[in-house]
Amino acid sequence: MLQLLSSLLLVALASGSDQPSYNPSSRVVNGEDAEPYSKPWQVALYYQVNGGWSFTCGGTLIDPFWVMTAGHCISSSRTYRVVLGEYDRSVIEGPEQFIIVEKAIVHPKWNSSCLSCGNDIALLKLSQSAELTDEVQPACLPPAGYILPHGTKCCVTGWGRLTTGGLLPNKLQKGVLPVVDYEHCSQPDWWGSSVKEIMVCAGGYEVSACNGDSGGPLNCPGVNAKCEVHGVTSFVSSRGCNTEKKPTVFTRVSAFIDWIEEVRT
Repeated sequence: MLQLLSSLLLVALASGSDQPSYNPSSRVVNGEDAEPYSKPWQVALYYQVNGGWSFTCGGTLIDPFWVMTAGHCISSSRTYRVVLGEYDRSVIEGPEQFIIVEKAIVHPKWNSSCLSCGNDIALLKLSQSAELTDEVQPACLPPAGYILPHGTKCCVTGWGRLTTGGLLPNKLQKGVLPVVDYEHCSQPDWWGSSVKEIMVCAGGYEVSACNGDSGGPLNCPGVNAKCEVHGVTSFVSSRGCNTEKKPTVFTRVSAFIDWIEEVRT
């Protein structure tokens, strides 16, 4: 899911034989091309290297000045920029907006040495306001504390790898991931203690996020039928992005609403 997820596989590896994978560069496995600009809050995150820009993670525009992504996507030594209104990364299509990140704020409890501890979330303050258009719109976030019911059909989007260790796609991908509730996901033969209640598990054996999808949104039906971003892509199994009983793990956005509001004010 990300490049950082590389060490963890998609997001981060947990302890034991099946740890979370941490590589900020993964894509949706067994997904399909998303409809262009159907998720106008989707962000592509790049960092500066050798005079150019290298893709690393996804993200979510949550208001004109702020983007939400994963904590493991961020390094204090790097300069970042976001691309809004992106669909096909191989060409300039017109709606793109390129904005430098002025400041990156990683959750204070995020610990890169303990991915399974959670708090894998960061907020990026943009150096200028995004221009809201049909292709660029902020996401709706869920109410604080809201828990998605087991089986809710959500959708992950990103430019992560198409297969474990495979290539990155040019076009934004999407994949339907049913929510796996904490009771099931925390069973010993699933993620066990590696998953926490401040996380969301979603997906099955076939469709999953992968390296490069990290930081991107888990899009779910909202309380009022509107699409809401309920998750930030965090990690997958070190055995592979789509591994049986190891659904993709996301940071649960509803557990961090208060922190998000505090940072933005």
